[in-house]
Amino acid sequence: MLLSAAMSADGYLDDASRRGRALSDAADWDRVDELRAASDAILVGARTVRADNPRLLVKSAARRDRRVAAGLPGSPQKVTMTGTGELDPRSLFFTDASVPPLVYVPAMTAADAGRRLAGVAVVVAAPAVAGDGRLDVAWLLTDLAARGVDRLMVEGGGTVLAQFLLAGLADELQLAVAPVFIADPRAPRLLEGARPGTVAPPMRLAAVGQAGGTAVLRYLAGRPFGDAGGGPAA
Repeated sequence: MLLSAAMSADGYLDDASRRGRALSDAADWDRVDELRAASDAILVGARTVRADNPRLLVKSAARRDRRVAAGLPGSPQKVTMTGTGELDPRSLFFTDASVPPLVYVPAMTAADAGRRLAGVAVVVAAPAVAGDGRLDVAWLLTDLAARGVDRLMVEGGGTVLAQFLLAGLADELQLAVAPVFIADPRAPRLLEGARPGTVAPPMRLAAVGQAGGTAVLRYLAGRPFGDAGGGPAA
């Protein structure tokens, strides 16, 4: 499972207005498009669906053609998770989709969500983490695997990324760092919504690259850099 995020050089995912501050240039968007084309499904949180109205499609015609030639839809399956199910069925997330998106909701709101999204989505009742109230993302991954999703790409927002990172479920994180500064404590960060003191399992830095003017850090699950299991280096 791959997490993908872009942040400012001082660690913010957006500005305080949450209107989608541009943190990626054309080259970085093309890198993200390539990741999408290699995925079976793309997941974003409900707040991202409401605020950004994303299409979440593969933009490159050549990449779409390669997927279709392999017997796949031109773009990956869309997936979202929501605590309320309050989503607009007219949003591009639903109307611009080759197959109905999957919407994971708590069991108590599944019936209402099913009526609201009838004909445009498949609503799935999902369990919550005990004592937390948020959806059980480990269960969600198991359900997606049963539906044939082997490679899931999670694009955000910050709360959703935090849930997968804190649960130690990410195989890979690709973090694009833009050469801009936001410097606003009201703006969202990568582990938005995490309880104070919560620590995500460490990952190891596997590669450092560049896409246009953006630095791209690739992290993989496993022992972090410098942790060889022994004492301090001399």
